[in-house]
Order: sequence, then C-alpha cells, then structure tokens
Amino acid sequence: MNNLTLKFMRNAFLLLAVCLSTVLFSCKKDKETEQSGSEAVKSDTADTTLIADRGWPREAENNSTKLVYYQPQVDDWKDFKEITARVAFSLTPKDGKQVLGVASLKAETLVDKDNRSAFIKNLQVTDIRFPALDKKKVPEMEKLFKETLPKSGDPISVDRILADLSHTKSPSKGIASKNDPPTIFYSTNPAILLIVQGEPVLVPVEKTDIQYVVNTNWDLFLDKTTKDYYLLVENIWLTSKDVAGKWTKTTKLPSGLSNLPSGQNFDDVKKMIPPPSSGVAPEIFYSNKPAELIAVNGSPKFEKIPGTKLLYIDNTENDVFADENKGQYYVLLSGRWFKSKDLTGPWSYAGNSLPADFAKIPKDSPRANVLSSVPGTQEANDAVMLAQVPTTAILKKSDAEAKVKVSYDGGTPQFKPIEGTKMQYASNTQEKIIKVGDLYYLCFQAVWFMSTSPNGPWKTCDSVPKEIYTIPPSSPVYNVTYVTQTTTDTTVESSSTAGYLGAFIIGATFGAILSYGTGWYYPPYMYYGGLYPIYRPWPYAYGGGAVYNPWTGGYAAGRRVYGPYGAAGTSAWYNPATGRYGRSASVQGWYGGRTAASTYNPWTGNYARTNQGHNAYAQWGHSAATNGNQWAQTGHITTRRGTAIGYETSGGNKGVITHRRGGGTTIHTNNNVYAGHDGHIYKKDANGNWSHYNNGNGGWTQAGTLGSSKKSGEGIQNRANQGLGTNGSGERIQRDNKGLGANGAGERMQRDNQNLGGETRMGDGMRDNFPKADQTLGQPNKPLGEAGRPDVTRDLDRSAISRDRGEMQTRNFQNIQRSGGGFNGGGFRGGGGFRGRR
Repeated sequence: MNNLTLKFMRNAFLLLAVCLSTVLFSCKKDKETEQSGSEAVKSDTADTTLIADRGWPREAENNSTKLVYYQPQVDDWKDFKEITARVAFSLTPKDGKQVLGVASLKAETLVDKDNRSAFIKNLQVTDIRFPALDKKKVPEMEKLFKETLPKSGDPISVDRILADLSHTKSPSKGIASKNDPPTIFYSTNPAILLIVQGEPVLVPVEKTDIQYVVNTNWDLFLDKTTKDYYLLVENIWLTSKDVAGKWTKTTKLPSGLSNLPSGQNFDDVKKMIPPPSSGVAPEIFYSNKPAELIAVNGSPKFEKIPGTKLLYIDNTENDVFADENKGQYYVLLSGRWFKSKDLTGPWSYAGNSLPADFAKIPKDSPRANVLSSVPGTQEANDAVMLAQVPTTAILKKSDAEAKVKVSYDGGTPQFKPIEGTKMQYASNTQEKIIKVGDLYYLCFQAVWFMSTSPNGPWKTCDSVPKEIYTIPPSSPVYNVTYVTQTTTDTTVESSSTAGYLGAFIIGATFGAILSYGTGWYYPPYMYYGGLYPIYRPWPYAYGGGAVYNPWTGGYAAGRRVYGPYGAAGTSAWYNPATGRYGRSASVQGWYGGRTAASTYNPWTGNYARTNQGHNAYAQWGHSAATNGNQWAQTGHITTRRGTAIGYETSGGNKGVITHRRGGGTTIHTNNNVYAGHDGHIYKKDANGNWSHYNNGNGGWTQAGTLGSSKKSGEGIQNRANQGLGTNGSGERIQRDNKGLGANGAGERMQRDNQNLGGETRMGDGMRDNFPKADQTLGQPNKPLGEAGRPDVTRDLDRSAISRDRGEMQTRNFQNIQRSGGGFNGGGFRGGGGFRGRR
C-alpha cells in the first residue's frame, strides 16, 4: 500500500469521525412538543446541503485507477425509481494510458425533494464500449471501470434528470377533478375573506363570558351576554350581530376579551387589546363554504405583456389577466383557470380554452410564475413531472410501529362508505384509516400499517391492497393513493408523491398541469359529545390562496386577505391532558398560521419544521431517504469542490460526508462530453458542430467527415465562455458572468467566475487529458458503425440543450436555497419574494 493511499485512508478516517459525530448530534431523537394544546411533532433536520449535486464531471479513484465520468444522459426513469442512462468517461489505470469509453447504466434512486437530489443505489453496468481500445485490453478496462465507479450514494440534481426526460417522458393522465368555480368575490377597497364553514362552532374561553369560533380563518369571538360578534383583522376590531351581516369598526370590547389566557392561540390577539384607534376598517366578504377573493388595491392598473394581447392587473396579489382579443378576464386560483366577461363575475372554468398567448408570457415577466399552470409550457411539464417523483424514507419497522397513535372522537370508531367501492373510511378521526373487507389499513405519516382491529395494534404492511388505489378523488381520503411501500424483514421503504400533500395533476387532452386540491368539497366533521365540540374539516381546494412554488414543487398559502390561519380549514380539538383547546393552519404557507406556523398540512395532518413545509415524514424525524441513513454503501466521489465519502458504521448508520478541498488535484475537463446512442463518444465545439472520438487514430473527427485528420489537440473549448445552449423554449442561455434569474428577494444571481456548484472555471491554455493522435490504442472491440449519423446528432443536440437547462435550474435552486428566498415565511408573494414587486 503506497503512501498516498495510506494518507487518504487516514484523512478519510479522521473526516469520518468528525462528521459522524456531527451527524449523530444533529439527528438526535425527535421530541414531541405540545403546541397550543395540540400534540405537534417537531423534526430536527440535518444539514443535507453537504450532499447536494456538486456539478459535473466527477472523479473517482480506486487503487490508483482514476475515473472521470460525465453527467449521465438519462433515457428512462421507470416509475421515477429505476433509472437507465448512458455515461461517457475516461479511465486511467495505474501507470497506464488513459482510455475513453461509453457505459450503459441501470440503478435504483432515492429522492430527497427538499434538496432536489436523487441518490443512486445498487448501480449496475449493463454495457461498456471502448471505441479505440485494443480488443485484448477490453476485459481489464471493463473490470477497472466497474471497480472504480461508485455503486451508491452519488447524488444528481433532480432538475438535471427531468431536463433530460422532458423530451421523451409522457405526462401522467390527470385525475377526474371537479373544476366548478368557487364563489369568487371582487373588491377594489381593502377587504378580507371571512370563511365560516357551516354554522359557527363556539368554544368557551375559561373564566370569561367569551366564546371563540374555531371553524374560521380569522380571530372571531362571541360575547355570550350581548350576542355580539367581534372580529380582529390585523390591528382593526370589528363587530356585528351576524357573522354574515354588516361589520363596523369598534374601539369598545367586552371585558372578557381583556382576560384571554396566555399560551392558547390568543397571544397575538392580546397585543391588540385595547383596540388601536387608527386604521381603516376593511370590507368583509363572508362565505360559509370555501371561496376566493380578488382584492385589487384601488382601480385596476393594467400592464401590457410584450409580444401578446394580454394585460395583467399589477396592483393585486392575485393572478388576473385580460385578453384584448376575446374581451375576457382570466384568474388563476389553486392552479385552475377561470374566465369571465366582468371582474365581478360570473366565472366559469377555462382550463380547456386558455388563449395561446399565455404560453408566450416572457420568462422575465412579473407574471412568469403562472407559466407553471399554462398547459403545454416547459414550466407546466416540469411541475407535472416533479409531482410524480417520489420522496422516499426508509424506517425500521419497530420504530415506526412504536410511534403510531390513533384516537377516535367519542371513543368508538365510525366508518363511512367510499363512493363507488366496497371500502369504508374512518370519519371521526384525523388519521386516514381504510377498511378493506375485515382488515383495517392506516396511512400514518406516509407509511402504511395494517390491523385486524380499528384500534390496533398496528403493524407495517408488507403489501397494500390494490383496491385502495381505486379510491376516487371525490373521497376525502383520496390522497393516500399516492403512497406506496416495500418492506424487508426489518425495514419499510415508503414512497410518496405530491398528491399525498394535496397537489394533483389535472388535464391531459389540452396538456396536463398541477393544481391544488381535487376541487371536490368535503363537508367538515363535527362532534359535540365531549366537554368541548370537536371540529375536523377535510382539506379543500379554495380559500387558502394556494400558489405553486416551483422550487418546492408544492403549493402554499400566499395571500394575507385569507387570514392568519390560512383558510377556514382549521382543525380544532380538545386535549384532555391539558384541558386546552387548539387549532392549526390548514395550508402550509409563507405567512403562516399563528398556531402551527407554516408547517401544518391538512392532507397529512402533519406538523413539520422543514424549509418548505412539504414534509411527509415529520413523525419519523426525517423528510428524505438521505436522512434515513440506509442508502450509502461504498465509494467516494470527487468533484472540483471536494470529496464525498460514503460510510457505514458498525451500528448500522450510513450516510455521506463531504470534504471541501482548498487545494489539490482538480479535474481539468468540463462537462462537454456525451455518450451517443450508437456507442460513440461525442463533444460539441463553439460553432455547434459535433465531433466523435475517432477509433482509427485516437483523435477527434467532426461528425459527417469520417476519416478527416481534424483532431481536438487543443482541448475542449470551455462551454462556460461560449453561451452555447438554448433552453426548452429555444431562448439562448447567456453564461458569461450573467445572472440566471432572480432569487427570493428579487436580486440578480451573479455567476461570477464559477460554474455550477462553485467550481473554478477552466483558465485559458488548459488542455484536456484525452488521448492524442500519437496514442493510437488499436481497433475497437465491438463494431460501432458509422459515427455522426443525423439521428444521433439530433439526439445529442437535445441532450446538450437539456444539460444546459438542467444546469441552469440546478444553479438557480441552489442559489435560492442558500439565500433562503422563496421558502420560509417571508413572502413568496406579496412579501417581496418571488415576484420582487412588493
């Protein structure tokens, strides 16, 4: 064993010891904390940014054999779990000459959607081609390649994969959603939307004559002595005899409001007692069902969208457009388009007849965010595809089963039929329990359990009945059909897609898009058998101002006119252990609810402390497979930023640690090398021409000029200085020190002198390390046929465009993730974030 190997092993061991202690410290056991009368689970999240995609190409080393492998070209991602790809590589054995090759790969993937990374495991090499290698040397080189290529743990950005697939993957067929418009109010004055589902559900405030309404989205109280309602909107108090009647501003409050207890959802309310004298009373729009409000700040100010006949209203947080051609108004609500001849309505569904000009909205427009909801656009395709990518968690069966808790309001389980099936669902609990025949199935925090009794004990499922996946969207438990799992003797591997969190694909004929909610209204459940009433609404599509966030791949509440609790879809319950009553926000949002902040998801009943609030696995303490500590097996991966080392401890802990190098060997190549479907290796020059690696003389020959003496000699041109690629819409991607977009605060992203992941650009005069003309390596092992056929170069053109687009998307996401923009409660909209106009 040479000194270099010993040195590396010593450094790796020390690094492992330091980072493992950090991982163990940060992944401490979850603590269940009481939060405003509810039992909320707070998850500790590890620093997974260390294992994000660090750029391409990458370098691996094994017994002094050096492998440089380029970004895989993805051919298929079956069920978004099994990936098939091609990869171009160079392999340099110890004391040997470098050879070029193309490999076909197949591997399983685990996805961490919080970091938009897919992690490779159980990689298989299905084929290897060496276009310029002596036949006798092929077995040896194949063996070295397979031994050196990391088998697991290698992260690749999900955006890179999806960019490759966008040319070949057909979108999933949409669900049978209900697209009838909700009630849509319109106002040019300051206004809020007050939703009270059904009749007010009143709960007494201890030691006062005050009751508060739990089935609403604002702080709403009733004075039992006078029968007057009191409503707090920001810093303004209003009063009315009827929740559906006229509201007037007041500065006189009943004495009971001054005695509100602390720590029971009332702390923010108490700050407004006594009432401030200043402020203008807003207009109150009331609805007893989910509704929406178009709130314009004064008379509409229309702005023209260049290159179209569309205008948008600038002085509103809503997405409202006018089409000059058809004389129609269009509004986007929860991912669905509605149209009307007048802003006051009536409105009708317009998803199947959206004007073509919507797809022409420029990507730098203040309203470019709606492109994710315009059928046929690249942004919509990306949203739909990302929604189908599962997030995976791997858990010990014993740990999962120990944490399952199920309770029924009133004590006795009650079941209702699921329309169109022979199954039933439990109606008096927040948990999703399905009765199939004589067995009961529980989907708890995206993991399936089974029992012979509705009260348990619950054991993880080795298989989920096929009938469950026939539950229709009209059922309030439909979202569980987006959770699947497999098991071993000791572990359960659960996978959930966006539908579990309330984002559903709709449409097909006219192009699929992603929407929030099924569009069906599920009436809330109320139980009055205890000391206090229990109110449990099911999630619904409207009334929360749900807006799509392309960086999280999910929806969140975004408009302040919908109240501090997001929407009326709050869950309220009595906690007999504390004698307190609690409620929680219905939609994870940037403004957040006053009880559960921005992290409660009504589809899962989940409390999570993650950046996006789209965590399906908070109960287990981790949101992704990477933190499940089960996927890393062997190997280390080196990029220009450093080395990622897969590890496994004697206690069964597994993961990846990353060491960022300050110096040392760098990879003096760029990502401009591709594997053709024909088995040849290609690169693209500054003029957009393709050259293939010439198996006759070890040099490069321009495609279509087979036999030419033109060789690379001077190395690969640095693509970062060329602005080569085009994005999915044919627009040129500028790469010369120019910003790629806007971050969460609207600031321009500076690329400086860095490629993706922060690697230093290649300097002038750097030469590639490929074989040159004087390094003839003999005849190819396998006949590859003529290189550079038009069908192959067309495919390579698509690969190059996809690679550029994937790099741009990955860079944008990583910049936003580092800056914290667009994620937390700082205003993805309206708060100075995503649009950057307020």
